[in-house]
Amino acid sequence: MANNEAIQVELTRSAIESVHLVDAAIVIDGEVTATWGNAAAPVIPRSAIKSIQALPLLESGAAEAFDVTDVELALAMASHSGEPEHIEAVEAWLHRLDLTRDDLECGVDRPIGLSAADEVLRSGRVFERIHNCCSGKHAGFLTVARHLGIDPTGYIEPNHPVQGLVVDAVASATELSFAEQIPGIDGCGIPTYSMPVSALARAIGSLTTPHDASRQRIVETGNAHPWWVSGTGRHEVTLIEASNEPMMLKTGAEGVFVAALNDRRMGIACKARDGATRAAEVAISWILHELGAISSDPLVRPIVNKAGDHVGQQRVAAQ
Repeated sequence: MANNEAIQVELTRSAIESVHLVDAAIVIDGEVTATWGNAAAPVIPRSAIKSIQALPLLESGAAEAFDVTDVELALAMASHSGEPEHIEAVEAWLHRLDLTRDDLECGVDRPIGLSAADEVLRSGRVFERIHNCCSGKHAGFLTVARHLGIDPTGYIEPNHPVQGLVVDAVASATELSFAEQIPGIDGCGIPTYSMPVSALARAIGSLTTPHDASRQRIVETGNAHPWWVSGTGRHEVTLIEASNEPMMLKTGAEGVFVAALNDRRMGIACKARDGATRAAEVAISWILHELGAISSDPLVRPIVNKAGDHVGQQRVAAQ
């Protein structure tokens, strides 16, 4: 099914206040089966592609060599909220590598979870690299470097062997070549590449490949541990709590959201043209509901003011 119209997400109060357009694609067994808007539009997937970036951790043998747990694997593909349990788990993982939080090259950041950030400030501590939502992913990169006996210094650089493995994993999953593309730099410092929305859906769908132990472990881990992939109250957690079947979900900055439905061998990718996360959340929820993959009705999400009153709603316009 090809729909030339993008998914239209509206925010209303007494009238329509904002409108967001979302391009999306569904891929089953590598084949595009449904699109909305322009599925050929280039998208920088940002954190939505962390599950693919985690593949070298498994495929290199590093995860087995360092006894990486499912919680740690979830953190390797996470944009965690920086809650105390997230930080403690990443720190323990680094300790097992004989490394410290200072070996992370993801940059200092405040936790994206507001309560977690407030707790750091209340305690009189300062924000550190480990509070960066990507610190788990970077612990995974360091694990690969350790396993391969590579100097981890500069592991975020495009010419570092670890990033070579990462881009190879992304190229294989998307069925694209990035040899001629000059990469951008993601928020955490690693190289990032643009691709069509449909190619992002294909990459995420590749995780559902039967008899591929690494990919199956990633999907199963994302389904079983969504809080470790995100955090309290986050949309990945909310959707999996409402799900009717196994799925892995991941958001990315600038309005990107993906889903892998394991039993259907399906990948889904959404990109809000204006970069609005709220629009991508509504759009992925709507697609999953249309597929019967979640039981709650996400077509309308309430908008609540500071007093706790419902004053509006976000919804997908009639398609």
